[in-house]
Amino acid sequence: MNTADLGLPVDVPSTALFTDHYELTMLQAALKGGTADRRSVFEVFTRRLPEGRRYGVVAGTGRVLDAVENFRFDADVIGFLRERNVVDEPTLEWLASYRFAGDVWGYPEGEVYFAGSPVLRVEGSFAECVLLETVILSILNHDSAIAAAASRMASAAGGRPLIEMGARRTHELAAVAASRAAYVGGFTTTSDLAAGFRYGIPTVGTSAHAFTLVHDTERDAFRAQVDSLGRGTTLLVDTYDVAEAVRLAVEVAGPELGAVRIDSGDLLLVAHRVRQQLDELGATKTRIIVTSDLDEYAIASLAAAPVDAYGVGTQLVTGSGHPTCSMVYKIVARAESADPKAPLLPVAKKSSGGKTSIGGRKWAARRLDEYGVAEAEVIGTGAVPAELVDNQLLVQLVKGGQVVAREPLDVVRDRHAAARANLPLSATQLSRGEAVIPTEYV
Repeated sequence: MNTADLGLPVDVPSTALFTDHYELTMLQAALKGGTADRRSVFEVFTRRLPEGRRYGVVAGTGRVLDAVENFRFDADVIGFLRERNVVDEPTLEWLASYRFAGDVWGYPEGEVYFAGSPVLRVEGSFAECVLLETVILSILNHDSAIAAAASRMASAAGGRPLIEMGARRTHELAAVAASRAAYVGGFTTTSDLAAGFRYGIPTVGTSAHAFTLVHDTERDAFRAQVDSLGRGTTLLVDTYDVAEAVRLAVEVAGPELGAVRIDSGDLLLVAHRVRQQLDELGATKTRIIVTSDLDEYAIASLAAAPVDAYGVGTQLVTGSGHPTCSMVYKIVARAESADPKAPLLPVAKKSSGGKTSIGGRKWAARRLDEYGVAEAEVIGTGAVPAELVDNQLLVQLVKGGQVVAREPLDVVRDRHAAARANLPLSATQLSRGEAVIPTEYV
């Protein structure tokens, strides 16, 4: 696999070092202690949704599958571990031939989740599963946080297009992942070319204030852009005086001008004035795009404004106040011995401080009301009740080490839109509140 598909620099050979030191020292101790081959079940879940959020969004699953498939300890990686004396030689020998050969089940990417939802289940030997903890959590915590923010913004936008433009506000690799997650959550385009290249997301962009300022006059800047990009381009109109810029924009491009962008000021007031001016100038089909540190609340406040699209950067790529989902990766069952036929025993952390877990290999289903609207997230460890069999949420993603559930990003995006639509209407409220449906354990 080409590492560029993972959002990695081309000189990084694998994802194996996207892990914590103690994953390898646990492996060494387990190999010496005789527990490394015990069949184990790990689950990814969060104990609670971020404060005030009413639902979560599963995002990053496709990237997780790539990362698991590319988790290889090649010669350079082994050499690094040997040089740093991270683990002993027998462990290095074991790592050199590592290939995940277990099974992975999970919520389909784009699905919504709630507290306790087993969004991912990893099954195999203790040794092969424990190594994947850090990279899985790194991807799911980041991408799900961005997708949840994007989903809220998409709800607030009410069907108006959203442009992801946060690449300059985060790490260059995180920017690519954020763009993908935003697309899952409902954004329509991105300004990030790497995201377009790697994931096929439509890309857009025209000019910044620097382009206007490098010209002798605003008219010269507009003329150069229109001559190069055509009358359907988007002209940035708030470098100097907005009203004068709008007049010049229509004068240069004509009523066929594609759009104007407003990036500062009282967006609600300015948008109304610009719309009126455009209509008076005959540019009735020219769209208005607004940017400038938008979040879901600012977008909602512009619902009644004559705005045609929103560009969002900083607040999106930082999760709009919640940059992580606090997901954890916990062992919930393990075999009595290394015998492949040994029964699984439920295990769980029982310490105090709100970090307890529930043992056992879990299933999850969503109970619907008579109208087909979700009313509860039901999680259990025994037999699935007959009335919930058709509403189970986990699907197999990896079987015997082979990925079996890759899917196009547009399928994931559509799934999220459908999942959000099947939640109670209160899910779209931006005010802080409890989860839109409860989690029930049976």
